[in-house]
This record gives sequence, C-alpha cells and structure tokens, in this order.
Amino acid sequence: MGQAHSQAGSAPRCIALVGPYQSGKTSVFESILEHTGVINRQGSVDEGNSVGDASPEARAHNMSVELNVAQVEYLGDQFTFIDCPGSIEFAEDANTVLPVVDAAIVVCEPDEKKTPALQLILKQLEERNIPHFLFLNKIDKAEMHVRDIIPMLQPSSTLPLVLRQIPIWKNNIVTGFVDLASERAYLYNEHKASTIIDLPDELAPREEEARFNMMEQLADYDDELMEQLLDDVPPPQDKIFDDLSEDLRKGIICPVLLGSALNGNGIYRLLKALRHEVPDIETTRKRLGVEARTLAHVMKTLHTEHGGKLSLVRVFAGEFKDGEQLTGSKGTNHRLSGLFNVLGQEPSKYSGVARPGDVLAFGRLEEVQAGESLSKDQGKVRELDTIAPRSPVYGLAISARSRRDEVKLTAAIDKLVEEDQSLSLQHDQTLGELVLWGQGEVHLKVAGERLTRKFGIGIESRTPNIPYKETISGHVEVRGRHKKQSGGHGQFGDVLVEIKPMPRGTGFTFFNSISGGVVPKNYIPAVEHGIEDYLGCGPLGFPVVDLAVELKDGSYHAVDSSEQAFRMAGVVAMKEGMPQCKPILLEPVMAVEIAIPSEATARINGIVSSHRGQILGFDARPGWLGWDLVKAQMPQSELQRLIVDIRSATAGVGTFTFSFDHLAVINGRLREQILEKYAA
Repeated sequence: MGQAHSQAGSAPRCIALVGPYQSGKTSVFESILEHTGVINRQGSVDEGNSVGDASPEARAHNMSVELNVAQVEYLGDQFTFIDCPGSIEFAEDANTVLPVVDAAIVVCEPDEKKTPALQLILKQLEERNIPHFLFLNKIDKAEMHVRDIIPMLQPSSTLPLVLRQIPIWKNNIVTGFVDLASERAYLYNEHKASTIIDLPDELAPREEEARFNMMEQLADYDDELMEQLLDDVPPPQDKIFDDLSEDLRKGIICPVLLGSALNGNGIYRLLKALRHEVPDIETTRKRLGVEARTLAHVMKTLHTEHGGKLSLVRVFAGEFKDGEQLTGSKGTNHRLSGLFNVLGQEPSKYSGVARPGDVLAFGRLEEVQAGESLSKDQGKVRELDTIAPRSPVYGLAISARSRRDEVKLTAAIDKLVEEDQSLSLQHDQTLGELVLWGQGEVHLKVAGERLTRKFGIGIESRTPNIPYKETISGHVEVRGRHKKQSGGHGQFGDVLVEIKPMPRGTGFTFFNSISGGVVPKNYIPAVEHGIEDYLGCGPLGFPVVDLAVELKDGSYHAVDSSEQAFRMAGVVAMKEGMPQCKPILLEPVMAVEIAIPSEATARINGIVSSHRGQILGFDARPGWLGWDLVKAQMPQSELQRLIVDIRSATAGVGTFTFSFDHLAVINGRLREQILEKYAA
C-alpha cells in the first residue's frame, strides 16, 4: 500500500472522485489503484472483489454507501483518492470531503437523463471554486458523437467544458483517442498503457476542428493566444499545456477527458493530467484562507470494530505525531493516539509523521466531530468553511428488537450520526417514539444494517405516528365533583366550570372568576393542574388545544378538602364536559418548499395534489439555471412518501424542506379512519 507521504518530492495531493449514481466512480477508483500498483488486478463491484464498496452494506446494495480512501504514487508524485457515493441519499460523505480537496474528478456518462444529477455536483464545485475535470466514462458504450455529447452536458456547467480528447472509432468500437493538446494518437490496450500510433488520415480534419475549438476556448482567457489564432500562427505546444493547467487551477474551465474505467482505458492519461495540472496544498491553503502554523481538518468520523473511533483528517500545515496534545476548534484539548493509513475503509497502523497534504486517520479523539479543525497551537483554532448537512426528508420510528438492547440503542445511533451527519435522531416525548431521520428509504435501511453489524442491535421500524390534536367547536357549563370516604379523612372537591373554544393557535387559557371564597384560593391552582392533566388526552384520544376553561363556582369541606381533591374535581369536570363540546380532530399541516429541475415542474402539481397538498406559488430557484422552487402546504401525514415521488419525477435530484405551519380540521371518512386506527 502507498505510504501517506513520501520523503522526497512534493506534498501529497488529494483528489475527490464524484459523479452521478452508477456513473462508474468506483470503477475509476479501482482502475487507478491497479494502474499505480496498489493492487495487482482491478476489482469489480459486481464481482464483489473491489477495494472500494467493500463493506457488507455496499456489497448487499451493490452501490457506494460511504466514502473509500486510497493513497497512491504515480511517477514519484503522491496522491490520495477519495471515492464518494453518487446516490443523493449518501451525498453527505462528498459534502464533508469536497471543501478540503485540491481537485475533483467528476465521473459522468454520455447519458442525458443524468445531466440534472451532474448539475448538482458541478454547482457544488463551482460555488467553492474547486478545480475539477470531467471524466466522460463508458465512452465505448456511447450512442452519440462526442461533438454532440459536450453540448448536451454543457448546460450542467457554468464553466466551459473544454474537450481535451476525441475518440478513435473502428467498426463502431472505440479503439483509442487523440490528445488534442499534444496532437498524438493512442491505441487502447486493456488494463495497460496505450500505444502511440500515427493519426489516422480520415480523422485529421476532425482532429484539426476539435483542437481549434479547444484553443478558441482557451483564448477567451489569453489575449496572446487569441492574437496567434487570428494571425494563423500555430501556438507552441508548451503554451497550450500551460494555459490548460493555469485555467484549471484558477477554476475557470472544466477540462473533459474520455475513457472506459471498466477496461482501464484513459486512466494513465487522466493520471498524467492530474500530475501536471492539479494545484498543490499551498494553493489550496490560500483558497481556504489557512494561515495557522499547524492545522488538520477532520473530514469524517469512522467507528471501527476493533480500532475504536478514528477521525479521517487532511493535514494543511505543520506536522503531527502520535501522542501529541491537540486543541480543537471547539476549544477542547485532545491527545492524539495513533496514526493510520486507510485503504478503502480499512485502517492500518502508520509509523510516520503526518505532514501537509496527507490524508490519515487520527486515533481516539473521542470528542472531536467531523468539520472541526485541530492544531498544536494554543488559543483559538479557526474552523474551515464546510457544507451544511442536508435537511432530512424521510423518517422512521425505530425500536430495539430485543428489550435488552433498548438502553444501548440511543448511544449506538449517536455513533452513526457522528459518522453521517445527514442522519438525525428525534425523541418525541408526546408520542413516545424514537424517530430516525435521513435522506431516503435506502439511507435508513443501510443505517439499520450498520446498527446490527457494528453494535449487534436489531431494530424494528415503522411509519412514525402523526401528532394529531383535537379541539372543540361548542361550549358547555359542567360541574365536577370528587367525593370519597374511606375511614379517617375523606376527599372532597367541587367545581363548576365553563368550557369554550378559542381561536386556532391560542393554546389553553384558564380563567378564575370565583368570588366569595366558595373555593379557597390555595386550591384554585390545583383545579387548573387537574384540567391540564386531562388535556393530554381528550375524548377523541389526542392532546387538546385551543380552548378556555373558566372556574365559576364550587364548594369545599373544611376537613376533607385538599389540593389533590380539587385537582381530581378539575379532571372530573373535563371528562364530563368535553364530549358535549363537539370535539374536532386536527392534523398538522406543513409549509413545504420543493426544489426541482424546471422540466419536472408540471408533474409536481399532480404530485402535490395526490398528497392532499395545495400549491401556493412557483419561483425560479435563485442561482440555479433551469430549476424552480415550488411552495406548497401539505398534511404531515402525506410527507412520508413525498421524497419517493419527487425523486421519481426528477431523475433522483429533486428535494424538499418542510416546517410546521398550522393545524387543520379533518372531517368525513378520513377522520373516521384515523380514529379507528389510533383506537386500535
């Protein structure tokens, strides 16, 4: 396995592999490992022998469900590659990594259906000015010419997509490529370096056209090159390479390379581009504003079965050794206990020193969270700017399958949330539920599988209960009397109350209009407490809201009356009176904001209607070309499957946020169904 840091040469550079779901990122990752000698044979996700996607959950679902890491050496240069999941449900791993990498490779396919997902990823990179290449994978399966593919992909990117290569086709098979910068033609050799060949005569006009287009794009940022093109002066090759490198580092172009990772095609050319053009740690430090003498950023927490808690870090400044005292950006002190290389998800002890550029795991930093910065310097440690976790869109009520695991469950989930901050746990005291929130069905399914594998806790899950409420539409005056005699002191409390409805959202109000001391003052708070005791569960079986109760009269006994007796009298009055007040069932209605590509907006109307929702308005999504924001109101009970329908209508990229808006009356058959269900 490659060492984290070579003793000679430049500092290691860190590259993220990102891209839409199933675009082939893990195949690119495996191919890079084979081409750099980390593994002898390229693994396959389908065959279950890959370094990436090796966790039982990734194998079971045949998809990336967490990031995978590898350090490699290529022609004397050190790189760390981080393969990030493509599914939007597991996007949090990319969110934690992207802010601190030197560059990204965006792996995509020549598939128009995946351009919305591509836009999501490119926008994130563009907003943070992260240099990035587009690796057009599966070129051997393309059904379009590259000259048509690039215009199809261009709307996904605000930067110009600069085509660096064109494929060589023979009998409808891609056999190689022409590098437009060097003007060399190459013949693919499966899982080996390509062979230089003479440029085929029939391809010369296309190569000339494509190269001129590339130079025209570069000339937009280089006046000297523009003059040379206008004067028909062939620019030196070195100038072309320098412009490509400089423009990538400035984040003003997105170069496009071609290949087929499954066959190992195009990987050496990709590695060479990375070696010559990706900025170093010093450039990334400037981009992130790192000025500290010693600084390491925590990208992710890993809870390993045998090594305990590990913090995956990128070192930006200074050196870090085992056993040193560190200060975190939250102001706490920690002792570094062990350095580890990570291959895939597997840690191995690292005996060296962590230096700038390295990606290593720091051991046993129990209180440190992903997103924190660490330093050996005393005083305040500045946190780097990170990407906030996505809002949850899907929840399940969970419980331990075995009663003996109930105590361990919350602590185990806390560790899962440490590893993946797009998960969250909600304790709903009213409903007596633990609700695990996340990014979708598969996300929560994988979380449940990890709970069982890592912590030995089996769970049951179900749709969360809805916090229905009830109120009243009529009023009544009612007497509540609590009288009990059982030897010695008895119990006596007697009250007359009026129960009446209040406007929505006002809650509960208690009035005391007693005069003449018919109920002693010291017992009146007890009456109010008794009424509040009852409001937890009204005649329909739900908490009661938006009503007023006025204490108008009563009587007491000099010996048998007590606070407890009057508290019980308050309960009795409510039990007697509330069923006479025409109870109404209320459901929570949420304010929902749906973000979708514009071509899906027409379908959203039907989706919102099918979820008993009401659309309030449409707007263009600020800063997002070709996207809309739809504002709507929708019952909370209808949100459970909403994300499934939205993703189905938007090739997986639509999302929504929600917040409580108001309570609304439920009538008719739906009311009866809810009452029957909750009575059962």
